[in-house]
Amino acid sequence: MIDFLQSAINELLASSLWELAAVVLAIAYLLLAMKQSQWCWPAAFISTAIYTVLFWESALLMESVLNAYYLLMAVYGWWVWHQKDDVGTEQPIVSWQLITHGKVIGGLAIISTMLGYLMANYTNADYAYLDTTTTVFAVFTTWMVIKKVLENWLYWIVINCASIYLYLVKDFNLTVLLFIVYCVIAVWGYKEWRSSYLKYNEKTVN
Repeated sequence: MIDFLQSAINELLASSLWELAAVVLAIAYLLLAMKQSQWCWPAAFISTAIYTVLFWESALLMESVLNAYYLLMAVYGWWVWHQKDDVGTEQPIVSWQLITHGKVIGGLAIISTMLGYLMANYTNADYAYLDTTTTVFAVFTTWMVIKKVLENWLYWIVINCASIYLYLVKDFNLTVLLFIVYCVIAVWGYKEWRSSYLKYNEKTVN
């Protein structure tokens, strides 16, 4: 444990200012999203823009492409969250039924398996199936955040836990600490959004 923390601290000290800025903005994005503040999207935009450039310069092309996707979703997220209805009410939080989640998870699992097979057999990717699965689910869950689906936070908890294992075995110790923080924020975010969801529905019923 001491070696792990020491390694994480060393990685932190060795990080560039741009990378640190991207990390801070990524955390700010989650905290602002938890509060349903539309300013989470500018934070996400700048963070992913930095990561897109850093990954591209490091020849991590797929990671760069993924962050370019997040970049576009940040713009779309700002536009969607900025919309209001005729009486000035912001987009409410919604909750999906279990059958909907079953269909979503089943569909994403099939896509992940197919892409994972290609990555495992036609590239030199490590942990191809796990890496592909976390990526596929992260792409869809980002869309869930934009649509204010309550359960997006539960998806992120699972995705982040899987990512922690992946980064741990690859010795990305600083990233492991970051994703532990993400997990804590995701739990907190779910509680905050669930409270808002229940309050909104109480007002609607009354």
